[in-house]
Amino acid sequence: MDARDPIPWDTLARYRLVEILATWEGRVVAAQIGEAFGIGRQQAQKVLRRYRERAPENLAYDESRRGFLPTTNFQPRFTRGRVEEYLHLLGAHADLDSPFAGLGLGAADTESLPLPSRAVDPHVVREVVKAARAGRRLEVVYASFRSPAGEERILVPHTLVFAAGRWHVRAYCEKHREYRDFVLSRFRGTPEDSGEMLGEHGKNGDDAWQTRVEVRLIPDRRLPPEEREMLAVDYGMRDGELRLHCRGPLVLYALRELGINPHHVETEPRAQQIEIANFPALAEWIQWA
Repeated sequence: MDARDPIPWDTLARYRLVEILATWEGRVVAAQIGEAFGIGRQQAQKVLRRYRERAPENLAYDESRRGFLPTTNFQPRFTRGRVEEYLHLLGAHADLDSPFAGLGLGAADTESLPLPSRAVDPHVVREVVKAARAGRRLEVVYASFRSPAGEERILVPHTLVFAAGRWHVRAYCEKHREYRDFVLSRFRGTPEDSGEMLGEHGKNGDDAWQTRVEVRLIPDRRLPPEEREMLAVDYGMRDGELRLHCRGPLVLYALRELGINPHHVETEPRAQQIEIANFPALAEWIQWA
């Protein structure tokens, strides 16, 4: 068989899930395929077998880990090998719609803007995910504006987040003794396991992360009534107001996604369009990092 042969779309979705898990988690088993697509164990094993027939050099069974691992010659055949494929899968794991994403089933006469993708190393993602699931500490080298070449940190990661066009990991930083966001593309080298977390530094210990915040948005009050009404329809507002609920550390990211800079008011209201109705209630969440 040749990977270039025509493949039914549902089979292609299954092959893509196999590759995504192998690339970004470093292991794939039949149970994952069965759970994702609601199929039996034998059928899921058949998916893995057929995938290996089409890409014979990509996977090898490992007895100690009881699963298929990517080989050193692994090359994506049915995916693009981009971290977005895996992280969008994580974001939708509850309903498992994401294995069908990116199948090229776009409507006619549509166009998407080709934005650049931040380079993220699969080895970094694998170790971060493994540590987050097991409650482990990671020794990493992380680049920042203060240390562009990178400096060593000990992190306890708990959640992957897509915000402001970048993928982050929310983690406890032992150096600063607080929870922070770390951009995945700024990790240098492969993180190394550094043992079990010291104290309650997982997701449950992140008080800010556990805090749900309401963001209330309204059309810019400087606009005439008819324009405010138009914007209310644009944003799906009810009674002239849009209420969003998100975790505390994500408030600033949410505002940026909506084009709102809480620290600057546009002189032209049509450029501003919408504004924050409950600014004082958000003060602690919109400070500059």
